[in-house]
Amino acid sequence: MPVQTDHAGMAALTICEALMLAMNDHDLLPEHEIMGVLRDAAATHENATGTDAETEAHGAVAAIINRIIAGGNSVRRPPD
Repeated sequence: MPVQTDHAGMAALTICEALMLAMNDHDLLPEHEIMGVLRDAAATHENATGTDAETEAHGAVAAIINRIIAGGNSVRRPPD
């Protein structure tokens, strides 16, 4: 999987993150629900099976999602 060179994927990630921020800002979806969505998405990729290449790609996607979770980007949490 190319390292962040897929422009469509980067655009989709940015749009989804902006939507999550807007939903949280407007009290449409609380932080714990947003974090749950992200954890579910990461778990889906972590548990995916297939060829070695497919498993590697899913692992890379899960790693990106887990970095988003760790960074708190999608909910604008105050720094620890």
